[in-house]
Amino acid sequence: MNIILLGPPGAGKGTQARKLVDERNMVQLSTGDMLRAARTSGTEMGKTVAGVMDRGELVTDEIVIGLIREQLESDNAGGGYIFDGFPRTLAQADALGRLLVDMGENLDCVIEMQVDDDALVDRITARSTCGACGEVYNDNTKPIPANEKCTNCGASDFQRRADDNEESLRTRLMAYYKQTSPLVGYYYAKGDLRSVDGLASMDDVATSIASALRQSE
Repeated sequence: MNIILLGPPGAGKGTQARKLVDERNMVQLSTGDMLRAARTSGTEMGKTVAGVMDRGELVTDEIVIGLIREQLESDNAGGGYIFDGFPRTLAQADALGRLLVDMGENLDCVIEMQVDDDALVDRITARSTCGACGEVYNDNTKPIPANEKCTNCGASDFQRRADDNEESLRTRLMAYYKQTSPLVGYYYAKGDLRSVDGLASMDDVATSIASALRQSE
C-alpha cells in the first residue's frame, strides 16, 4: 500500500509515519532525508543534488522525482511506501502520479491530518525532540522523563527547534495553506482522500489512520 500523509507543520506526520513503518513494514520516503542521503552518496544523482545545494539553489521537482524513482527501484517495501513531505504542490502531485503509473505502482490512500491552528500553535511551542532518534515530547501531553533520558533510545540530548515559536509557526502555516492545501481538494476529487483528527492523542490518530487504510485496501 502506498500512501501520502498531508497536514501542516506540526500535525504529527512524522510520528505517525514511524508508527506505520514499525507496524506495517512500510518505507518512509521523506524528501529531506532523501536529499541528505543523496548528497553524500557519490552517485550521479547525488552529485547533482550536492551541486544544487552547495550553490544555495532550490532542488527542482525533477530532481526530487528522480530520487523517489531511485528509491522505488532499489527498495523492497513489502508494506508499501509513505510519502512524507512530498508532494507539496499540484504540479508535484501530477508528477508523482505519472511516476507511480510509469512504475506500475498505485497511490492507495491520502491521509489528511486536520488541525485547529490555535491548538496546533499551543502544541508546537511546547514541543521538544530527542536529538538522537527524533522522538517527540511535549511539555503538556508527553513531558521529558524526570530522569532526562529518551524513552525510545535512552539519549539525553533534547532540543527545541529555533522556529518553534508562534510567529514562525504562523508564517509556516500560511505558506502551507497557500501552497499545499489545494492538494486536499485535488485528492478528494480523485476519491483518494481520508481525513483524521490530527489533534487527537497519538494512539487515537494511529487508530483513525489504520481504519482509513483498511477502507482503502
